[in-house]
Amino acid sequence: MPPNAAPGEIEHAACLLRAGGIVAFPTETVYGLGANVLDAAAVARIYAVKGRPGTSPLIVHVASIEMAKSLVANWPELADRLARRFWPGPLTLVLEKKMETRSENEPLIPAIVTAGLPTVGLRMPAHPIALALIRAAGVPLAAPSANRFTELSPATADHVRRSLGNDVDFILDGGPCKVGIESTVLSLTEPTPTLLRPGGISRTELEEIVGPIASAQQVQTGAHPAPGMHRRHYSPRNTLYLATDG
Repeated sequence: MPPNAAPGEIEHAACLLRAGGIVAFPTETVYGLGANVLDAAAVARIYAVKGRPGTSPLIVHVASIEMAKSLVANWPELADRLARRFWPGPLTLVLEKKMETRSENEPLIPAIVTAGLPTVGLRMPAHPIALALIRAAGVPLAAPSANRFTELSPATADHVRRSLGNDVDFILDGGPCKVGIESTVLSLTEPTPTLLRPGGISRTELEEIVGPIASAQQVQTGAHPAPGMHRRHYSPRNTLYLATDG
């Protein structure tokens, strides 16, 4: 059993996820609010609870490279190099999603997960509870940060309780998150890799593996290629004062 998880809690959370519930769980970056990525109704609950606009896609959390490969149309050599270097860890890779259908009119990954875009962001979290939960649920988890939209992301289970209250079916308490900021999001859908969101992996670390990377252009309207690209995001409520010369 991973540290900080009481006996039976992970299996209980996994059962809730398989039944369409939403569960907050720890990762090394921040706490995530997870749902079965293949259950559009459960994913819709995440958007409703967070007050998140449908133009902001969700990152999909996987427990292995093989699970990630099953969700994308193509797994390029560059993705393999990055995943083997930084996974498990705070790096999200954006790739073309697999368009095969589970039924006649239902895509493999529901459009609500990816804000209607043909791409999907994937990452493998570096937290034993997160990985154990995904494996126990048996499905990838769509999981943005477990907070109200635009607010600071939660780094403890108590932050989740204070932000979301009883709107979550269950909270797995794994103690404080080690990183405390979101994952870096890198798109591999263009000839030059593009940094969509800075985060736990630095640009310098990425360029050591892939060479020069581009920066994302500001999105004016429509769906965003990654979370964290709205004009206001991860915002504290307190007033900030800047002092000059001490």
